Amino acid sequence: MIIEQSKQIISEINRAFIGKNEVIEKVLMTIYAGGHVLLEDCPGVGKTTLAVAFSRVLGLSTRRIQFTPDTLPSDITGFTMWNRKTGEFEYREGAANCQLLLADEINRTSPKTQSALLEVMEERTITVDGETHALPAPFICIATQNPFGFAGTQALPESQLDRFMVSLSIGYPSIEDQMKIISAQRYANPLDELHPVTTAQNVIEVQKFLSSVKVMDDMLRYAIELCEKTRIHPLLFAAARQRARHFAARRCRTRAHGACIGGAA
Repeated sequence: MIIEQSKQIISEINRAFIGKNEVIEKVLMTIYAGGHVLLEDCPGVGKTTLAVAFSRVLGLSTRRIQFTPDTLPSDITGFTMWNRKTGEFEYREGAANCQLLLADEINRTSPKTQSALLEVMEERTITVDGETHALPAPFICIATQNPFGFAGTQALPESQLDRFMVSLSIGYPSIEDQMKIISAQRYANPLDELHPVTTAQNVIEVQKFLSSVKVMDDMLRYAIELCEKTRIHPLLFAAARQRARHFAARRCRTRAHGACIGGAA
């Protein structure tokens, strides 16, 4: 059932995002594993298109926030406002109060605003004025960023990068795929024609099922040793952190069960 559903999701997304099946499969695998995705590449290669396509095909409640230098933390987390009629403070939701958050050009905003996502991505909760609000399940963040050094960009702090299970680069499409993309956009935006092929409850059930898959000790040891090697390798500036071991194990469960097709690792 999971494999068949994955094929349907990939096929539907392919209508709007052409020629990058491996990237689609890796994003889907990460979602099944309960992780967050960072898409880093040059402008115009389809980062936002891919994220929007997933939001529509998975049938999740979605919000999008375009990060700019003047974006505030409260734009993400929400804020409390005094209601004169009731005589009480009321919580007004921010962009993160959804199941799939599209954080577009995340590295164009200040580190202070970026840090507002730390609790959101780790605990799936938001704390405003001492009151904690749970986010709807499943909560997934798909963020896009332009390469560091482009005008208006700021490097993401290490603690922020640590929250993403994968960082993917899309790359430019082939000439044949570019021809298909132009033809597909001749009369309408293909994104407008995408339809949900699953539901939020179904995504949760798949995540729970895959989390029950047993990972053998040899595989766990390999994942841990791989992370340990990054701490002593002379060519690596930043070593894999503690979360990387858990992320590797969760992705192993997803891949071992064949939740995605085509051999994406």
